[in-house]
Amino acid sequence: MNQTAQALNAIDKELSKRPINLDPGGYFIIYLDRDARLICAKYFTNLIDERGLAVDPETGKPIPARGKVGRTHSNLFTGRTAKEICIAIFEQTQPCPVTMLDHAAYLGREFVRAEYALISGQDYVQD
Repeated sequence: MNQTAQALNAIDKELSKRPINLDPGGYFIIYLDRDARLICAKYFTNLIDERGLAVDPETGKPIPARGKVGRTHSNLFTGRTAKEICIAIFEQTQPCPVTMLDHAAYLGREFVRAEYALISGQDYVQD
């Protein structure tokens, strides 16, 4: 990695540490299905409690930010490209499951990263 790429990577890593407001519309777990050559996004509903934590709408219990979550997704979105999966989520699903613009921007960035990893063969880990 050249010096410019390292500097840009450092900026992104630092920005990833900032606090964010969670989308009351839900959240996505993004991963690659390399065999099918697809970007996949499992969509889960949630509620946001008075502390700003995402909670399971059925149990009211906080959803952990790390580790395995024993919930069933509400929908599975797939696409061969970042654009295709974004169109499926933002244009073809009504009502749109994303209710915040910063969440939409984040998903767009992640889908581009996932597409690059799919093409390049690099690992993809959701930010």
